[in-house]
Amino acid sequence: MSTPTKTEFLGKTISGPFTIPSGIVATALPIIERIFRTMPEVGVMTTKSIGLEPRPGYREPVFSQYAPGCFVNAVGLTNPGAHKSAELFAELEVPEGRFLLISIFGGSIEEFVEVAGILAPFADGLELNLSCPHASGYGMAMGQDPELVREITAAVKAVVDIPVIPKLTPNAPNIGEIAQAAVAGGADALCAINTVGPGLTSAHGHPVLSNELGGMSGKGVLPIGLKCVREIAKSVDVPIIGCGGISCADDARAYQSVGASIFGVGSALIGMTTDEIEDYFKVLAADFECGTAEVACNGAESLVQYDVDMAFSPVTLVSNEKVTDDISILTFDRKLDIQAGEFIFLWIPGLGEKPFSALTDDPFSLVVIKLGQFTEQLIALKPGAQAYVRGPHGIAVKPPQGSRVMAVAGGTGLAAVYQVARDHSSADARPEIFAGARTAERLYFIDECEACAVVHIATDDGSRGFHGVVTELLRQRLQEMSEDERKTLVFYNCGPEPMVHAAVAVQLEFCAPQQIYTAIDYLTKCGVGICGACAAPDGRRLCVDGPFLQG
Repeated sequence: MSTPTKTEFLGKTISGPFTIPSGIVATALPIIERIFRTMPEVGVMTTKSIGLEPRPGYREPVFSQYAPGCFVNAVGLTNPGAHKSAELFAELEVPEGRFLLISIFGGSIEEFVEVAGILAPFADGLELNLSCPHASGYGMAMGQDPELVREITAAVKAVVDIPVIPKLTPNAPNIGEIAQAAVAGGADALCAINTVGPGLTSAHGHPVLSNELGGMSGKGVLPIGLKCVREIAKSVDVPIIGCGGISCADDARAYQSVGASIFGVGSALIGMTTDEIEDYFKVLAADFECGTAEVACNGAESLVQYDVDMAFSPVTLVSNEKVTDDISILTFDRKLDIQAGEFIFLWIPGLGEKPFSALTDDPFSLVVIKLGQFTEQLIALKPGAQAYVRGPHGIAVKPPQGSRVMAVAGGTGLAAVYQVARDHSSADARPEIFAGARTAERLYFIDECEACAVVHIATDDGSRGFHGVVTELLRQRLQEMSEDERKTLVFYNCGPEPMVHAAVAVQLEFCAPQQIYTAIDYLTKCGVGICGACAAPDGRRLCVDGPFLQG
């Protein structure tokens, strides 16, 4: 496939005409670095919006689907703050031909100016988020006032020497007037649109989002985005980044026809693995270059996953078996169609949702360890309590033919590997499970594991099995095996991050990296790859590329 045509943008020659809008997929530095390495079609790299102080954002659920390709989100401007972000960006090397657009927000003109001053040294341009529809005191309220838009833009322009690009809200009676105010303040370009709304989604009589209201995005907002960009282009003469509902080259050409020169693709990436996003942009760029008004090239549209299912199904708690005061096994009233390695989200309206591996699929059960407000209330549930499940998400585990599974687990990690061992056990290749815990009383489901696998137990205090850490027990077992035996192994590690890293270190002493799969919870929030919260150090996202990542 051909290299994308070079694009001129604000005095810089960039490698492609596309961007991923702020807050979507590329919200962590490792993801940005991976996109720089592998996706030249994304010539403008837009960051998540960054404010002066860190913001944890809203509790999950933060993302909801109301129709195929149509979504509502309220993440809550999650970010580490301007000073921490500056430290991170200082380590980022922007390749030649890329434009790093750092998105910023503030609750006042003074905040915008301060954040701009901190982050401008690392950026090719600053996007001013004047359009977030769900964060109180930020965004849309400012972006609906032409005079305030002019003042914010002018104030930021006065303290930086790089392009400034206000992002405009569609939720204004006259977006052309807002555009004129931004340009009067010195805007070098404009971005439109941010999400529409806010709107509300509900399931089983309850609002889905923890914030209840969220910005609407996806295919359904395409006509609104096109209308707004046309009005902006008629009102001002500056470059426009057009976004909202783009999923194919025809959509990008439609934005081009109304005045945009850079095209943002966001919600269309839902559910795609990192490799699939790379392939998608290659096809999209080729489509865009070959298509004309007379000839449509829309191969990228076939790669969009309109069948992603985020619907909730009700489940009723049948039993709550206490392992210890802070560990419970919850068993529900139905079978769950889930394969080894996949995961689900459990939602309790008003409290939130969290991802879990299913301990068993028939009946559906899971293990909960008290780690915060959600899990504390979860382990206190009484039989008869109602909850809701969505999924499964993630990629099912498929060990290579003829391999032998060796799993290492700690904490709730046993739930993630039990079904792997159960479903990939045979008389010729009986799996081995290494289960670690602080004390014997914190072990669970051992009898069931022994029914399908050889189980090795280690406890920190020696109260059961090996006295010490489970990774030392693993090392002893691998030392006993011949080189030929070790070549047949495939490892699945799941548990606390320090334990998983220690297990991998031991496995690499004896085996090749491609034999090792690890699952670490990097704060999975949306489950469908959009929010980027679960970024791994190599830029993959746990929820769509994993949860078990190879290497």
